[in-house]
Amino acid sequence: MQPKSRTSLALAKCPTGIRGLDEITEGGLPQGRPTLICGAASCGKTLLAMEFIVRGAREFNEPGVFMAFEETGKELADNVASLGFDLPALIRQKKVAVDHVRVERSEIEETGEFDLEGLFVRLGSAIGGIGAKRVVLDSLEALFAGLPNEAIVRAELRRLFGWLKQKGVTAIITGEQGEKTLTRHGLEEYVSDCVIFLDHRVSGQVATRRVRIVKYRGSAHGTNEYPALIDEQGLSVLPISSLGLTYPVSAAHVSSGIPRLDVMLAGKGYWKGSSILVSGTAGSGKSSIGAVFTNSVCSRGGRCLYWSSEESPDQIMRNMSSIGIDLRRHVRKGLLRFYSIRPTICGLESHLVALHKMVTEFRPEALVMDPITNLTAVGNDAEIKAMLTRVIDFLKNQNITAIFTSLTAGGAALEQSEVGVSSLMDTWLLLSMVQSASERNRVLYLLKSRGMAHSNQMREFVLSDKGIDLVDVYVGPGAVFTGAARLNQEAHDQAEAMTQHQATERRQRELNEESRNLQAQVAALQTKLANIAAEQRVAAKLEKQRADAARRTEAQLARARKAD
Repeated sequence: MQPKSRTSLALAKCPTGIRGLDEITEGGLPQGRPTLICGAASCGKTLLAMEFIVRGAREFNEPGVFMAFEETGKELADNVASLGFDLPALIRQKKVAVDHVRVERSEIEETGEFDLEGLFVRLGSAIGGIGAKRVVLDSLEALFAGLPNEAIVRAELRRLFGWLKQKGVTAIITGEQGEKTLTRHGLEEYVSDCVIFLDHRVSGQVATRRVRIVKYRGSAHGTNEYPALIDEQGLSVLPISSLGLTYPVSAAHVSSGIPRLDVMLAGKGYWKGSSILVSGTAGSGKSSIGAVFTNSVCSRGGRCLYWSSEESPDQIMRNMSSIGIDLRRHVRKGLLRFYSIRPTICGLESHLVALHKMVTEFRPEALVMDPITNLTAVGNDAEIKAMLTRVIDFLKNQNITAIFTSLTAGGAALEQSEVGVSSLMDTWLLLSMVQSASERNRVLYLLKSRGMAHSNQMREFVLSDKGIDLVDVYVGPGAVFTGAARLNQEAHDQAEAMTQHQATERRQRELNEESRNLQAQVAALQTKLANIAAEQRVAAKLEKQRADAARRTEAQLARARKAD
């Protein structure tokens, strides 16, 4: 007998349609089984349950029954209308049934009886009426509010969960968090096949939402706490567990928007899909580098998302126009989208989910976060680093090139980022202010750029109405000159060079004159030597002639004397 395949043994699942939740549950809730959604008040239990019903009816053609014990059908419809859920329309189409069951504690105390048989009949009728595949009971505390006897509560809970399984419906039951247990009765989490815990905490006057899968029988699932967000589109969960070091990389490059910076980056610019950190003190030009990159991306037809936590979009566009960058035209074309928000508006997780959502909707090829150091208002360095790690991993998986600006406090070591994220970055640009000649000037240099032979030279970072230019700095003995000091030093050096050149030319003329004089003297001496040699030859010739004449005369005399 052949063993069953892994696919055939896999637990059947019911997709929720809620962004991120299906991913961390690896497919959805256990099909045909009950799931417990627990948490404190206002954490989003009812919203998650209602979204499960509505999305099931609209997206998966699975009718659902929502049985409420606290809110009426009209109240529920009004509450979810802001999310774009037209509950009355779904009810008219018989895709959703909403039933409000009133449980009056005083009536139970008067009769002393509590039995779920009536509830089973009522719920069974609603399920059969529309052929429901999904059921929500909201909430258990309201259902059992009139029962002081804990033993009866436990027995009825078991009956309820057993009955739902017999019906074969995928059910969600909501429950309030207990003091030391996930729920007040402490039993629901044991009889449920899946338990999801919602948390709504406040830290430093900032509220954050998180989701955790406490257990899931028969299925693997994410075990971390996941950031969650409730907005106009419902509940969103950011599945961080799937992000890791398995993202693809590109061999392509994208321009920084600054030609000479591209030259410093192996002549090609940033790696596509890489993360770039631009750090420096206040006023050093970090935002300008982000804006120039944004302009470069949008000018060639790419989309860019600009996340700002300091300035409004209008202020950014006005300020960047002073260096010749027109960002408004990109906004009008739909290529550039701004998202400006104070970090203290919400927690780090909400910022993370909001960014995830915007990237998914807008699908940019580039992102600028300016600056990330403002996040210290809502988290410590470790929390911010964890959040940015998730952001970077997510962007790398999407092959999005991202620039992050980071403020370096005055007096701090320049070669460190304020929130300790430099190790996460592929490229690190450092902007510093150099003071000389009673003025401050900007200097840029590359601390690192992974995977390329980059420049190790400093450049003066000059902002003008024509944009950004990188100028060679003047490096003197033990000092770096920029700005007016550089110009003065260059002028001084030029003057010294001119003086030296003139002195060299003067000395050269003197040497040339002396050489000419010496050559003239040599020529005169050579002439004198030649004359002396000529005189010597004449004298020698005359002496020979004289000697020859003397010998002839002596011979003649001898013949005349008839000598022997």
